[in-house]
Amino acid sequence: MKFHKSIVQTTCPSPLGAIALAATSKGLAGLWFIDGQRYLPEEVAGLAQWPADPDHPVLKQASRQLAEYFAGRRKHFDVPLDLDGGTAFQQSVWQALLAIPPGGTASYGEVSRRIGKPLAMRAVGAAVGRNPVSIIVPCHRVMGSDGSLTGYGGGLHRKVALLRLEGIPLEKLP
Repeated sequence: MKFHKSIVQTTCPSPLGAIALAATSKGLAGLWFIDGQRYLPEEVAGLAQWPADPDHPVLKQASRQLAEYFAGRRKHFDVPLDLDGGTAFQQSVWQALLAIPPGGTASYGEVSRRIGKPLAMRAVGAAVGRNPVSIIVPCHRVMGSDGSLTGYGGGLHRKVALLRLEGIPLEKLP
């Protein structure tokens, strides 16, 4: 994943742990749980540093919308996104994730078919795992073909919590 040189960051609290947000002038480019997140950029992990800008309008908007989401007052996000750091294939997968409605799920096979690559389930899984804007680009809504929970970059406990927050029937979850 390549990030634009103008990227800035901030953090915000959530019931599932602190979240790092990153944005460019175009939109939100990153959303990661600071603790226990797979594929955490080194600039968020502390090995390097993006400039902090808590007053950046996109970061403020994302933080506010996340607070509303976790409070149960928001189902859809309208913060602008900057997903340009991914490959064309990754971007097509991330766009397909945005089409999964709140309270709904899709399998990796369904996402593969939606992007016109019905045999690319493993590649789709890799792109889902590399989603840089979790929650808002809802990779937590992707399940195994049998409806089972599969990996989540922020940890399965967070995936379960997000699905429950969105009203996925509890009998489908552990």
